[in-house]
Amino acid sequence: MDGSLHGSPMAQVRKGRGAVSSPPCRYDRFVSVAVDDGWGTLEEEMRDPPPLPTTLTRDATRSVIAWNDSPDIGFDRAVNPYRGCEHGCIYCYARPSHAWLGLSPGLDFETKLLFKPEAPRLLARELSRPGYVPRPIALGSNTDPYQPVERRLGITRAILEVLLGARHPCTIVTKSALVLRDLDLLTEMARHRLVRVHLSVTTLDRRLARLMEPRAATPGRRLQAINALAAAGVPAGVLAAPMIPGLNDAELERILEAAARAGATSAAYVLLRLPNELRELFTEWLTTHYPERAARVLALIRETRGGKLNDPRFGTRFSGEGVYAATLARRFEIAARRLGLDGPRAGLDCSAFTPPRRWEGTEARQLALL
Repeated sequence: MDGSLHGSPMAQVRKGRGAVSSPPCRYDRFVSVAVDDGWGTLEEEMRDPPPLPTTLTRDATRSVIAWNDSPDIGFDRAVNPYRGCEHGCIYCYARPSHAWLGLSPGLDFETKLLFKPEAPRLLARELSRPGYVPRPIALGSNTDPYQPVERRLGITRAILEVLLGARHPCTIVTKSALVLRDLDLLTEMARHRLVRVHLSVTTLDRRLARLMEPRAATPGRRLQAINALAAAGVPAGVLAAPMIPGLNDAELERILEAAARAGATSAAYVLLRLPNELRELFTEWLTTHYPERAARVLALIRETRGGKLNDPRFGTRFSGEGVYAATLARRFEIAARRLGLDGPRAGLDCSAFTPPRRWEGTEARQLALL
């Protein structure tokens, strides 16, 4: 599954969805295969696939803070209100995690979502444990905390209320302008140096964005969100990620320039990562939507990954290696310096942390909306 796929006869382009197939879960013992019955019904279904609704399942997790000790990640704890992400970004490194649930990292990842209604209460409980030492929590490190379903459920907002009440700092990465709904909380958190927000901007090309990240906010709306956050005094940055060789990497400087004009004060980038099933899913998407560029894009990716489509080693997995990757890093460095996006970031304040009191949460309201 390391790039030999050249398109799949089962690929289906569905409006509003990123993946074009649902590869089986890698933990399944048995795999079903669609076979035509001789009447051409399979071909007909493939030609005009029905829309896939989004379904929600309650996640009965008993803890909410996820801890990591990875040496190349700038945080050691995170909270993810949702599993799966309706934004449907085809390049999302979190897709393979859906296999842990017995679901496909393909279309299941963006249509079969799990939500954590008790996350605010669990977070308050975990922050109150004796010996807890506060450090910034990454909100939505795996999937977007402001994906469309958050508009109804409000779990992310309730989490922010817990963090603000406890004077606990956090960082947020999102592709959604829905973050502005919580501007009242974010502004107050910023006054106490408790928050930093990064908007992920992958491309300025609306067509490419619609194909790569079909249910995320348009690039223009993300830039507007940066502008509104900055105007309200909330530290805002841009994450140009992922950079995909031969597809969107030529836009790197333009993305940083647009973000700087909008008010961003910091920037970062990440080279495309294709762990596990994502290699197959991305290759399939690429050959479906950009067949004339697929071979070149895949060749460039291999050039940055030691001849493979993915390299999971710490220290190189985010930036790649080789001449192409080094050139991309140098381009980013020069552009960030020119635009004033490379300065030191103001630290978040952990000194005012106070363990939260009992949190009642909004579980009843959230469940009533489903």
